[in-house]
Amino acid sequence: MEPIKDTDSILKRLRRIEGQVKGIQRMVEEQKYCGDILIQIAAARAALNKVGGLILEYHMKDCIKDYMEDKEKDEVLEELIDVMLKYTK
Repeated sequence: MEPIKDTDSILKRLRRIEGQVKGIQRMVEEQKYCGDILIQIAAARAALNKVGGLILEYHMKDCIKDYMEDKEKDEVLEELIDVMLKYTK
């Protein structure tokens, strides 16, 4: 399988999410208003979902296509379904 394309962009997004989570930790330590903390949690979750979506898109467009050359289509479909179910939990 090929490495993820645009790794730099994804890593930049993940570092930004890491900063958001550290900010949320500080907010909790400083006993900030719960509503503000929840808004920051929602923003971090949305950012993480975006990164996951980008990697899932890559997986479906590139990884699965390459994998199909070596495996039966039913096996590839089952693996894709398994990944999707685990991703959406």
